[in-house]
Amino acid sequence: MTTTATTVLGRPLWYELMTTDTKAAEKFYRTVVGWTAVPFEGSPQPYTTFNRSGDVPVAGLMKQPDGMNFPPFWAMYVGVQKLEDAVAHIKKLGGKELSPLIDIPKLGRMQMMTDPQGAAFYIYEPADDPKQPEGAPEIGEGSWHELMTTDAPAAMKFYTELFGWKQSETMDMGEMGKYYMFNRPHGMIGGMMNKGPQMASVPPNWQIYFRVPDINVAAERIKANGGQILNGPMEVPGGDWVLNGMDPQGAAFPLHAKKV
Repeated sequence: MTTTATTVLGRPLWYELMTTDTKAAEKFYRTVVGWTAVPFEGSPQPYTTFNRSGDVPVAGLMKQPDGMNFPPFWAMYVGVQKLEDAVAHIKKLGGKELSPLIDIPKLGRMQMMTDPQGAAFYIYEPADDPKQPEGAPEIGEGSWHELMTTDAPAAMKFYTELFGWKQSETMDMGEMGKYYMFNRPHGMIGGMMNKGPQMASVPPNWQIYFRVPDINVAAERIKANGGQILNGPMEVPGGDWVLNGMDPQGAAFPLHAKKV
């Protein structure tokens, strides 16, 4: 399949866990999500790749640099056509640079940015077209991208202009306000909402839901392997199931299972 620049723009292409104990995190996610893990050869620092079935790479794992003053976290990499143009566009829209440009031979160029409300994400100009066609997420892949922020309508405007995402459905969440969903050409890929009062001290952030075969089995594996269940499992509109968990090192992560 030939993937054009148009399909690369705005496509979530990679996910990455930066943590304090890579060996423990590797064991945890292999058990909970069902990934296999292999070292990434040629990296200037130790880096592990998580693969779903078929040896398809979906995510990475690396040690958190010394001196970082925040907990372990998952980040997403979103495709752009030209990195410099995307950086300039983000800054024009009120976002900021969080890291210098990172250039990895044969893989591409990337940079960590924030949106105007402060949520961090990477932009990624891949060296080659993505090998996997874009479509409905497989088991082990990122299946939903959720932004918790301070101004969801403003954030939606930012990302739709930057990445070409299309706002779709809006759901009333009662006291929690509105939930704004957005699409890529193949379908819905995520949602945005304002943080509730209980999350006042938590900065705006993106959460990546990884798809698992059975939400209840995954919940039991989380608890049996030193993680915590923060919310759920619970059924969401449409019949799918989700949960919010925290791994033993303190990184928050949600999971998603299709309805039976």
